[in-house]
Amino acid sequence: MGDLTRDSDRIIENARIVRDDNRTGGRHRREVSIGAGSAKIKKDIWVKRIRNIAIALFGIWVATGIAGLILDGIGFAGVMALVVASVIAIAVLGNYPKLKTPRRENLNKGNVRDMVGRTELWLESQRPALPPPAARIVSDMGVQLDALGLQLEGVDQNHPKAREVRSLVGEQLPEMIDSYRKIPAHLRAEQRAGATPDEQLTDSLGKISGEIDSITRQLAEGSLDDLAIKHRYLDYKFGEGAATAPELENKS
Repeated sequence: MGDLTRDSDRIIENARIVRDDNRTGGRHRREVSIGAGSAKIKKDIWVKRIRNIAIALFGIWVATGIAGLILDGIGFAGVMALVVASVIAIAVLGNYPKLKTPRRENLNKGNVRDMVGRTELWLESQRPALPPPAARIVSDMGVQLDALGLQLEGVDQNHPKAREVRSLVGEQLPEMIDSYRKIPAHLRAEQRAGATPDEQLTDSLGKISGEIDSITRQLAEGSLDDLAIKHRYLDYKFGEGAATAPELENKS
């Protein structure tokens, strides 16, 4: 009887967490891109849709105009047909091409920077199935992946850090989420080996987030050093260094 009571309490508590999460932004979180990489993929799809709609409408209206010249007008029926054809073109082409969520097995293909963008889009599709703490980490991870993608621009694909990113972002991260999702929902809140699967996932995502930040910082070290050197040079030439330099020369 006590076990049943505890199970009921746990189910009620989980339902309350999901309810509160939905009220405080769960729906918003699912709709908003987690980063610039996934947002760019979505934008490119919409640009293609708008282009296709414009081409279709142009063709329909030109064809109607030619028919009107040949037939000496298209009449009311022709105008209605034109409107219907335009509406159908917008309705159909407004959904094509479809925004396809990258398949798990296709994430780690192609250019490593493109892989980061695809992983962002894949992570967005996984958020609704994750516990709220883990979903929040995934949302924050989008900004980190954007920064990582910028640092990967121009980096050789065989660079040790590029290979490390492939392993971390293209393999370990999705494999961990896949493993979690294979666990039945009613078992994810049960403690095992000192922690629940929900807690293990959240902790692992936190570690991956920290590692992504570390790799980004390592890749940026060259740029940071270069900026510091230029700053010291300008300070010496035009700043306080320039003001003290003549005094040193006079004393000598």
